[in-house]
Amino acid sequence: MKENGKLDFTRGDTLVEVRDLKKWFPVQSSFLDKVFSSQRQFIRAVDGVSFDIRRGEVFGLAGESGSGKTTTGRAVLRLTEPTEGTVRFSGIDLQSLEPETMREMRRWMQVIFQDPMASLNPRMSLGESISQGLRIHFPERVSEHKEITFEIMQKVGLSPAEFFYSKFPHQISGGQRQRVVIARALITKPDLILADEPIAMADVSVRVLLLDLMKELKEDFELTYLFITHDLATARYICDRIGIMYLGRIVELGELNEIYTYPLHPYTRALLAAVPVPDPHERRHEPMPEGEIPNPIDPPSGCRFHPRCPIAQELCSKVEPVQREMKPGHHVACHFAEDYV
Repeated sequence: MKENGKLDFTRGDTLVEVRDLKKWFPVQSSFLDKVFSSQRQFIRAVDGVSFDIRRGEVFGLAGESGSGKTTTGRAVLRLTEPTEGTVRFSGIDLQSLEPETMREMRRWMQVIFQDPMASLNPRMSLGESISQGLRIHFPERVSEHKEITFEIMQKVGLSPAEFFYSKFPHQISGGQRQRVVIARALITKPDLILADEPIAMADVSVRVLLLDLMKELKEDFELTYLFITHDLATARYICDRIGIMYLGRIVELGELNEIYTYPLHPYTRALLAAVPVPDPHERRHEPMPEGEIPNPIDPPSGCRFHPRCPIAQELCSKVEPVQREMKPGHHVACHFAEDYV
């Protein structure tokens, strides 16, 4: 294991364990609503999510916008404090850590944010932004900071590093800015990286280059990714396992090839049907769900997908399906998943 100071890590096949994770945001009410209403309303952004991330894999969370993917990722890293549930990282319960210890833990968990322009300080040079993690976690090695930063910049394709070091975010392209935030995430040599839609803001022409770079860096730095995306074509390119989220819950989870070949949840099948086929003579025939994701303040009873589901029956509106293991490692929350086996 890497140096970990006073943190007592355990070395095992599972890096992250998430159990019954919830994040409810209170709804801001007017004064009159507070006076006359006895119930407080919450946005159930994440509502009972459980999964494991194996060491060295790329675990994906996919779903429509508003399904709770980003909030789940932020809650796993305690960037957003969970309402309920537990997250264990290398055997350590993150919810039990004091703020100062959690700050130390962040050396091992880094983030690649979706919008690099918004996540980079416009008043800091690229070199200052990338090396900020070194100043926080390794102040005693200040004489080495510039050399380490140059090395990371070369690794991510910001070459020559001496040229880019003094540049500012507005002086480089979108693809180069994405490489900067990747370098910033790598600078402390973490174990886990939360990649939140890491190529969404990049030009289409450079997206595959960035994904290839992330795959290469994963091997070089022995990384584990929690990869968040709404694009199942992107997930197929980089992920090993995937969880499909809908309205704050995981409805299907398993090995990527298994889920793409044998999707067992109607929502997963609908998402796959929406992926364009690179052939003008071929068309998808799966029915697309009507409408949008329901209001997370008042989710539907029973199965949350039933108002949009093409195979929904009366049972679906009354009884919430439990997640079942239909095949080894392939879990699904659907009353009628057997119809697709």
